Amino acid sequence: MSNSPDSLLGPADIRELAAALGVRPTKQRGQNFVIDANTVRRIVRTAEVRPDDVVVEVGPGLGSLTLALLETADRVTAVEIDDVLAAALPATVEARMPERADRFALVHSDAMLVDELPGPQPTALVANLPYNVAVPVLLHMLATFPSIDRTLVMVQSEVADRLAATPGSKVYGVPSVKANWYAEVKRAGAIGRNVFWPAPNVDSGLVSLVRRTEPVATTASRAEVFAVVDAAFAQRRKTLRAALAGWAGSAAAAEQALVAAGVSPQARGESLTVEQFAKIAENRGAGQ
Repeated sequence: MSNSPDSLLGPADIRELAAALGVRPTKQRGQNFVIDANTVRRIVRTAEVRPDDVVVEVGPGLGSLTLALLETADRVTAVEIDDVLAAALPATVEARMPERADRFALVHSDAMLVDELPGPQPTALVANLPYNVAVPVLLHMLATFPSIDRTLVMVQSEVADRLAATPGSKVYGVPSVKANWYAEVKRAGAIGRNVFWPAPNVDSGLVSLVRRTEPVATTASRAEVFAVVDAAFAQRRKTLRAALAGWAGSAAAAEQALVAAGVSPQARGESLTVEQFAKIAENRGAGQ
């Protein structure tokens, strides 16, 4: 397998490719293309991509990370919403890594609408996620493809902080709890602005998510647990007794569910683990 640096895209290649396609990175889609081969190799290393992995990539753009993934993984499926980029990517792979082209598949779609992928089920998700849709896309992929065991996403630094936050932290919230429902989540490094074109006005961070070997032990469904999470954080400054009143039917009913779950009605959402939210969901209607 060729690992010559020439097969990866450098700054000049990216600009040339973009010019040939008439592509201008758009703010609306949160497009920032990675132009540094060392960075994409580092992402693949940090993601611990193995030769037997089937990797799904969301938002491959011009293909910088795609090519680095193809060097290592068994196969790569890229999901791209942009018409021009989706049309161009297979040709880029064919031109730069002809010997791996049969290991590449492209799905031209909005990642939020993807519910199946061609070929073997994905074992890993590695992506430079567009900042404006990073959290919903990540949660959708984890929910839809339980075969995804390891995930490494590059997101805006503050989104990385939120995803990896633990209970009690100022930025702990809905993304933190929901990501933790699926996986052990941690920050896996920072990425500078100068490796992107155009350079974004925010820093980026890597987040690693390793699927839980044992799901959260609960009789409540994911939808039921997530409903409690959404209600708890909809009014951050309120106690759970007040914040969950609508969800439970009344403040008194919320209090009964909380007490039955062993959670103080005066607590706030940001102090609870995903397991505690699941307990509350199980006890909806307690005492009736």
